[in-house]
Amino acid sequence: MTLRRILLRGVYILAGLILILTALAGGLWLYYHPTLASIQRVAYGQRHGHELSYDVVRPENPNGLGVLLMVSGGWKSGTNSFRPWMTAPLLRRGYTVLAVYHVSQPEATVAEIFEDVSRAVRHIRHHAQDHGIDAKRLGVTGGSAGGHLSLLLATRGGPGPANTPDPVDRESCAVQAVAIFYPVTDLLNLGDSTENLHDGGPPKSFVKAFRPQPSGPTNWVDIGKPLSPLFHLHPQTPPTLIYHGDADTLVPLDQSQRYQGRAREIGRTVELVVHPGGKHGWLTMLWDIHHFADWFDQHLSRLENPSLALRSGLGLMNPQHGELPDPRR
Repeated sequence: MTLRRILLRGVYILAGLILILTALAGGLWLYYHPTLASIQRVAYGQRHGHELSYDVVRPENPNGLGVLLMVSGGWKSGTNSFRPWMTAPLLRRGYTVLAVYHVSQPEATVAEIFEDVSRAVRHIRHHAQDHGIDAKRLGVTGGSAGGHLSLLLATRGGPGPANTPDPVDRESCAVQAVAIFYPVTDLLNLGDSTENLHDGGPPKSFVKAFRPQPSGPTNWVDIGKPLSPLFHLHPQTPPTLIYHGDADTLVPLDQSQRYQGRAREIGRTVELVVHPGGKHGWLTMLWDIHHFADWFDQHLSRLENPSLALRSGLGLMNPQHGELPDPRR
């Protein structure tokens, strides 16, 4: 074989590889940019003079079910921080995605943030028909702080007070299925987290985010325990899928392992998928959302008793109902 033929073959092989890679990149781009029916921003309340809102992202072929995305990292949120491609596997499966925003800490405390995202769930449920979704079958997803807020909704969500004048506030903020990444579950025991000063106090970088309210508790246990999902698991906690990396030093894997262990004690479904070598985030997380879509297919489409699921949970007005005992007592 002459040198010229060798060079030509090399050029053909290289050109073929380029074409294959271009086709793959184009296919991925198309997949993560699904055709949408509409995107609508909806206001659901106010906090400290700021409007609270969520985006309703409707897919081209909706399946009539909604998944709420808690847009929150370090309990910070912004109305320009979500893009539909982030949830492409859900949208392509037909789920309407509702991206919930909140006022960022430290301007709002984590307790206030939880109140606000609970209000968002109530608002979404009250206007479910407008959004083309089933009010009795809502999923929730998020990562890190978004995962933490998702678990608070799963464990403390419930009906609002019946005597409130606002019909939105009478709705339930319970959710019926959860799929999340690396959540904080126990603020009183952060384990080997780099945020743990081992002084019996809040995470070192988030002290202002958990500041005491003027008329509320000042002791860290009384502040942190209501915001720790581990202590609020109950017999109707919805099925939960957690992805967590075993090299995460910010939110150690132990947070999810202990949550799963406590859930099993009361017969609830918490599936934990450990990502080997995963830190606080990894490159293939977007692909993992395919498995989130599978989870929602399994647990929202086949929900046996949605009315019971709506009534389940602690409810914000009754923080002691269903609470598991503190394991350190």
